Amino acid sequence: MASPLSARTHHTATPASGGQELDALRARTLERGVNPLLYWSVRALLQPLFFAYFRMRRIGREHLPRRGPLILAANHRSFLDPFCLGMLVRRPVYFMAKRELFEKRWQGWLLSRLGAFPVDRGAGDAEAMATARAILQRGDCVVIFTEGTRVRPGPLGRAHRGVGRLTLETGAPVAPVVVIGTEDVRRGWRIRPRRVRLRVGRPLRFPRPENATPSLAAGVTDRIWACVSLQWEWLGGEPAPPQQRQAATPASARRRRAVRSAAKREEAHAA
Repeated sequence: MASPLSARTHHTATPASGGQELDALRARTLERGVNPLLYWSVRALLQPLFFAYFRMRRIGREHLPRRGPLILAANHRSFLDPFCLGMLVRRPVYFMAKRELFEKRWQGWLLSRLGAFPVDRGAGDAEAMATARAILQRGDCVVIFTEGTRVRPGPLGRAHRGVGRLTLETGAPVAPVVVIGTEDVRRGWRIRPRRVRLRVGRPLRFPRPENATPSLAAGVTDRIWACVSLQWEWLGGEPAPPQQRQAATPASARRRRAVRSAAKREEAHAA
């Protein structure tokens, strides 16, 4: 049986070159998911390598539920990050990847079967968000790189509100995750041995409002990103400069108040 997204994408394929192919890849992700044989074979091959060569350490895995919908809100430093996050969870993970990675047919075929689905980062891709929602609704795990792109070196970048929107629209718990050390691994074509660490905080839950406004989504994103930043600094990552924190304070305070007000309204409605 075709998924709702696959039925819709036949009529809403983007006019840009390759739009229909991207829609087909998203539809395949929903209809068939990862290729189990390929996914677990790649993980079994890479995991010993990451432990030995990168001395990978995973902290806080006990916080992650083994079943049910889950969002991993992570920073992004390297092409290795999706592989590291895939080895963090004891089940397949799905993640958005920039559409350029799917332009080569063989590469798109491989990424799709390993859990990636394309997103057009410059267009606020509604179809990619619909794919992520559908994956969560069926009880799977989605990785969101909250900065929207790779940020290196230095402190964490600014968070985009997409993760807050997805959290509010689905009601899925969201776990703050940080990856550190992968930014120093690659130099040209050389893959150098570096110490890689991941740290996971306890999943956060937010009430599911009737209308996930941009202000609410931004407030939830601020709360999630504060927890990601806490994991980052706990691992010794460079903190954001004081002026950046001060500049964000008034807007963040307004957003936090909006989130608290929405939570109170939701509780009153439930009562």
